[in-house]
Formats: sequence, C-alpha cells, structure tokens
Amino acid sequence: MATISSLLADHVTLQVRSVDRLFFQGYVPRLQTQFQVIRFLLDRGFPIPSPVVLGRIGRAYVKAVERFIAEHEVPVVRFVKGDVKEDIAREHFKAAEREGRFGVVMVGIAQERTSAWRGWRDGGPDGHPHFEYRRQSIFPNNYYWYIRDPDWGPSFIKTTAYAPFSVWLYLNGNEWAKRQAAQRGIVFTPLDNGFAACEDPAALAEICASLQAGDVQLFFDRWQSTLPWPLTAQDRARGYTHELAFRQAEISDTRMFDRPAAGRAWFERTLPDQLTLGRPDHVSIVFGRRVSRQTPGRFHTKIFNKGVEPAIQVHYRASKVKQYFKENRALRTETTVNDTRDFGIGRRLTPENWDALINIGHQVNQRFLDHQLAACQCAPDATTLQRVVLPSIEDGLPAPGLRFGEPRTMALLACLCCSQHLFAGLTNRTLRELIAGLIPGYTARQMTYDLRRLRRKRFIQRIPRTHRYELTSEGRRLAVFLTKTYTRIVNPSLAELDPTLPTEIANRTPLAQAWRAFERAIQHRINQAAITA
Repeated sequence: MATISSLLADHVTLQVRSVDRLFFQGYVPRLQTQFQVIRFLLDRGFPIPSPVVLGRIGRAYVKAVERFIAEHEVPVVRFVKGDVKEDIAREHFKAAEREGRFGVVMVGIAQERTSAWRGWRDGGPDGHPHFEYRRQSIFPNNYYWYIRDPDWGPSFIKTTAYAPFSVWLYLNGNEWAKRQAAQRGIVFTPLDNGFAACEDPAALAEICASLQAGDVQLFFDRWQSTLPWPLTAQDRARGYTHELAFRQAEISDTRMFDRPAAGRAWFERTLPDQLTLGRPDHVSIVFGRRVSRQTPGRFHTKIFNKGVEPAIQVHYRASKVKQYFKENRALRTETTVNDTRDFGIGRRLTPENWDALINIGHQVNQRFLDHQLAACQCAPDATTLQRVVLPSIEDGLPAPGLRFGEPRTMALLACLCCSQHLFAGLTNRTLRELIAGLIPGYTARQMTYDLRRLRRKRFIQRIPRTHRYELTSEGRRLAVFLTKTYTRIVNPSLAELDPTLPTEIANRTPLAQAWRAFERAIQHRINQAAITA
C-alpha cells in the first residue's frame, strides 16, 4: 500500500519552489506628517501652503492620465460594486498575449476608500493664513494600471491623485519565472500560476531562486518613469520618492503528480491524520459550487468527488500556510505572510528583508510537509521509547520521564503536535496557553519544569539568541507517535473493553466482541477446572 512518503517519492514529476503573489504598498516617507506636507508645498514654490494647491496637483495628475489614455488608446473600464477586477483584466491580458503586445493593456477606475491629507484654515491674517492638515478617509478615484511587462508578465499598479499619493503594486513571481524561462529558451508546460512540466528542472529551479528585491525595484522604477505620476521628476529630485513596503507575500512549493489518482491518494491518506490529531487550525473541503439546502444531490463525508478541492489551512497571527490540490494535478503548499513583523522582519523592500522573508516562507512550507511525513513514519525503537518514558541521565543532568498515559504528559505531547509551532517555534507562554486549554490551572512553573524535561529528552531545542524553542525532528516524530497511540489505540480500546458497555454497543466492535469472547472462554476453562472464588 502506498504511503504519503512513497507517493511524493515515486509519483512527483516536478517540484517548483518559488515566490508566488506579491503585493506592495508604495509610500512617500517625506509626506507622512502635516509638517512634511507643508514643507512639500513650500518646496513646490508656493509661499502659502494652502490645500487648494493640493487640489491643483491632483487635477493636473488626472489630466495627465487622460492624455496618456488618449495617446496610447488604452481601454478604460469603470469598476462598479460587485465587479471582479481580475476577471475583467484577464481578457485584456489574453488579447495582448495573442497580439504579442507589452505595456498598459487596460486602465481600471474605481472609487475606493483611501486615507488622504485634507487641510483647512486655522487662523492667521489674510496675508499669511495658517493651515492645519489631517489624514481623513475619502472615496476618490483610484487608477488601476494593468500592465503586461516583458519581464514580469501580468501585473498592475494602483495610483491616486490625492496626497500622500500612496501607490499599490501587484506582481507574481511564478509569472516572472515563466518569462525568464521563455527568454532562455527553456521548454515548459504552464500551469495556472505555476509550472506543470519543464524539460530542464534544474535550470527552472535556478531561475526561481534568482528572483531578488532588485528585480521588483527595477520594475517599479521603469513604470514610474513611463506612466503618468502624481509626483514630478523635480519632486523626486528633491527627495519626494516612493519606497515599497511588503503588504502580502506568498511563497509556494508545488509538486506535480504523474497522474491525478496519485494526488488524490496523497490527500486521502493525509487529511484523516490532520483531522484526528487536530494539528491544523482549519481543514476545509471547498466545493466548486455553492452548496445549500436547495442544491440537488447527496453530500456526505466522502472527500474526493469531481469539483471538490481539499484544503488544509494553519493560521499564525496575520499569516497562514495553506495546502490544497491545485487543478486536480498538483500538491500546492504556500505560506502567505501579511505582516512581516510577525517574524521580526521589517516591512520595507530591502535585500535583507527580502532574503529573510523568502527563507521563512520556504522553511515553513518544508516544516509543514516534514510534519505531515513524521505522522506516518513515527514508530521509535524500544531503546528510544524507554529513554523517553523513564527517568534518565542526559548530558550529565537528570531528565524526568515523560510517563505514557499520565494526563499532564499526554496533554503536553498533544500540544507539541500543534501546527502553529511550525511558523516561529514555541515559547513558554504559547505552549502553556495550549496546555491550559486541556488542563485547567496549569501554571507557568509547571510549564518551566516541562520545558526542561522536553529539552533534556531532546524533544525541543532553543533557537539561538531567543527565548523560543523549536521541535527537533525526533521530538516531532515521538510526540506524534505517543499522541496517536494514546488517542487512537489506548483510549478507544479501553472504552470498548469497558465491562459496563451495553451489549448492543459492544456487539458492533470487533475488539469488544473478541474481548468478551475471551472472557467467556476463560470463565468456561475455570468452570471446567472446578475452581471457585
């Protein structure tokens, strides 16, 4: 019988580890306070920093947008509530691809909530009035510039005519990799937002690993100088430039199966493990259509049917890791980071922050897969099991045993199996909160003692220069084994062997039937020997 390990080893034809969707906010550092806004207007040559001047700048930008659209004959779409912008833009991207065109393929206009500077007079003589500025929420026109770029493929930049002139940037690392592979002459079969096959996997892996922060900045600089821009070249020369900050980053691991049946088998073996141990925060079965009471047909616990996509999600603060069956062909594991500060990484797009973020994404994806594999290959040898459950001496220090079956020990091991530790490790507090949910009154002192036990039994190790710990590969394997044995074998078996279990219920389980038959046979043997109590 195939296991999840053998399915990945024997039936995966291509593995691609890449940067996926990227979403950035562009902001002007020198326009973030009211005094900076006043300075900006004075630098523009206006002796009175009136909000009227901001209005003139905005109107000039709108006219520049209109001129660009007319000169380049760019299609314009005014979005209304309910429109799916990506679907509308997709048709324009397809047309540009058929015609071999690059550049702006469509401009979308949408009224959306935006934080902008608004000013008003606050005293002062008519010759030199004083003005106050505050950030307020308004609903101006936002311009979506949908761009087919020679290096990045489909992308968009969103701009507005109102100070502080925030911009938004969307890119896709998989589409970038496709463009680079095509330019190098590497033959591949595309997958929606990925690769289905490639004649040179090593070269493709090299391309995916080569994407850097500088490539993003190069794209932004190129189109900043090409598109109408709310800030002029003179403004930028005076230091009023946009910097990019991470708002969302997806890092993915995609493994193509040689046939759909192998992928379905992988999920059929993995999902029950995830459900019964309770390691993910969320396991969902996403139907291809909306299911309601009026939907015809029968819906039950069978996971795989046509139009059904299994998905596992684990959340950590503002980030998550998601695993799903992509296009009925590929195992996609992707980490989505919505706040880089969850991992102690700055938001600004810099080479250092980029490298740290991409490494975190790949590590989480790999740890998640390793965690799943450990659940099916977890049986320890007798010596290791004895070292864990009995008191021992480790590195010259006493290591109290983790006694199998003890409620506190089993709660501790079960909480070690929680998937949230895969993101940033665990701390005294995070693990204690989980255990306290199972054992009311569990204290910080008990947690300190248990962490010491786990360290000396080599279940966890301290992350250097932090107060965090991470599970060792052996610790993960042992925690899963002991938890699965206790929750799936010992507890259910003891319940079935309960002599007070009603006969009609006992007759439904083979174990209870066998045990009661054994008891009857023993009693019969005793009776034959004429032994009485």
